[in-house]
Amino acid sequence: MSQINGTQADKPLDLITIGRASVDLYGQQIGTRLEDVASFAKSVGGCPTNISVGTARLGLKSALLTRVGKEQMGRFIREQLEREGVETKGIVTDPERLTALAILAVENEHSFPLLFYRDNCADSALCEDDVSEEFIRSARAILVTGTHFAKPHTDAAQRKAIRIAKASGAKVVFDIDYRPNLWGLAGHDAGDNRYIASEKVSAHLKTVLADCDLIVGTEEEVLIASGDSDLLAALKTIRANSRATIVLKRGPMGCIVYDGPISDNLEDGIVGKGFPIEVYNVLGAGDAFMSGFLRGWLKGEPHATSATWANACGAFAVSRLLCAPEIPTWTELQFFLENGSKEKALRKDEAINHIHWATTRRRDIPQLMALAIDHRSQLEDLAGGDAGLLARIPAFKVLAVKAAERIANGRPGFGMLIDDKYGRDALYAVNKNFWIGKPIELPGSRPLQFEFSQDLGSRLIDWPVDHCIKVLSFFHPDDPAEMKATQIAKLRSAFEAARKVGREILIEIIAGKHGTLDDNTIPRALSELYDAGLKPDWWKLEPQASRAAWAAIDAVIEKRDPLCRGVVLLGLEAPYEALKEGFAAARTSKTVKGFAVGRTIFAEASKAWLAGEIDDEQAIADMAGRFEALVNLWLGLAETKAA
Repeated sequence: MSQINGTQADKPLDLITIGRASVDLYGQQIGTRLEDVASFAKSVGGCPTNISVGTARLGLKSALLTRVGKEQMGRFIREQLEREGVETKGIVTDPERLTALAILAVENEHSFPLLFYRDNCADSALCEDDVSEEFIRSARAILVTGTHFAKPHTDAAQRKAIRIAKASGAKVVFDIDYRPNLWGLAGHDAGDNRYIASEKVSAHLKTVLADCDLIVGTEEEVLIASGDSDLLAALKTIRANSRATIVLKRGPMGCIVYDGPISDNLEDGIVGKGFPIEVYNVLGAGDAFMSGFLRGWLKGEPHATSATWANACGAFAVSRLLCAPEIPTWTELQFFLENGSKEKALRKDEAINHIHWATTRRRDIPQLMALAIDHRSQLEDLAGGDAGLLARIPAFKVLAVKAAERIANGRPGFGMLIDDKYGRDALYAVNKNFWIGKPIELPGSRPLQFEFSQDLGSRLIDWPVDHCIKVLSFFHPDDPAEMKATQIAKLRSAFEAARKVGREILIEIIAGKHGTLDDNTIPRALSELYDAGLKPDWWKLEPQASRAAWAAIDAVIEKRDPLCRGVVLLGLEAPYEALKEGFAAARTSKTVKGFAVGRTIFAEASKAWLAGEIDDEQAIADMAGRFEALVNLWLGLAETKAA
């Protein structure tokens, strides 16, 4: 068991990982050669970078020490780590070198062609000057990686970090992380080659062992770290050079943890529980494994527990495509350990996938006040078929953006609903910090139909990753069974498409236009949609007449999907006084996070502006004033509730 004394436990960081930081580009076509891959999924990569993400997701306070380029890919790594909760002050921006790339394909379950673009890249230029004594001393442990001992200056940087860590009482973790071609032992096309014997590499890595408290590697990595050709002999050699806890990773057979002397029986160690799953992509499994083990080891758990968590995290990684994005969160890991999975391919488990999705969203949005300008048919009706007026609609939507931004004034919690049909210029103009939702429904359709094309997959792939899909359905729980089945099927296809392409989805339900609306109408509707497997990120609902209705809605959402972001109110062109009553009732709800109102804000301005009765500034001022009134109303009700 790991022993952390009181002084170490008080440090602000649990772990600093050191070394490679790249952008991974993974082929999205499975079962084909890298030569034939047509599109790629982008994520952060590199062993220590992945581990920094994995440990942060599992609840540790982690940081990364590396270099990235002063360009878009370097900024992507930094921004993504910040989103993951990883401390980034140890990341040095290198103005002279590009960020490293790794490009991979899944050809079959045994072949994963991998190219490393690392010629004079930023992370390989890490040097001693980049290693701050104050920074290293702020952590309870550091993690060094085998690859960064391959060059003199990166070797020196890691050894400096080790000296500082040991002097401050911190633990030293060694991930052997052996990549033969990064030691110059294989060609560029052999990135997936995991083992080439080398006396020079072994002799070099042996000099690291004595300073380590934890050494982790696969069977091949244990061989290269020792210089032996027999696994048992290799373990004994490592033990002769180090008193560290040794963790032997054995793929589908799990792992064995060795503390103390190595016996003549390879199995004579602490074995964590294994998880038989389908192997989809082995890349990144070791980083997920290490993340799980470190969560236990640094928290003082028994080795058997740490090993079980490590094996479970590794199982998630090999059953999914990417590296860092696929490492489970603590919530997800606990759910899996408690409930298991009926799927051998974990990526097909809907319950686990939902937890993974909901606990790794790009940002927290505790409050949302949105100006909805995604209306198409209403503005077309206002134009009355006049081609000149129709052509002016896009410019009016840009004015709505300016109105919303005037009121937001840089504050968080604001957003807009903007459409693709007339809103392209508005989408280009909108503040990038705004929450953005875009509609996909054919306006007024009942049963629901999608606008432009019923093939959502080909449409959504073009959307920015932080744009939320909005789909409106005029759904009432008392509708005829055939109507409900048709609508639910369409909503289900939208939900599945959203998850497939990695976009959030908001489902808007309007029941009051096609039936009575009482305290149980919306709770019944939501229950039926949850029964159909729909778990949207957001619900958009019409105002309810009573607190009882909102209490019932809260109860349904809390029971069926406590990870739902929440509810936003729609306006239905209601006057301010009517919205005031609706807002007051909604403020009693635990799940209502804000509003997304449109015609109440822009209706008068759009009529006057299209008619030439007011100019741009007057239109902006009118919409801004109406939006501000609703914002102040909502925030004022929040203050009243808090008091």
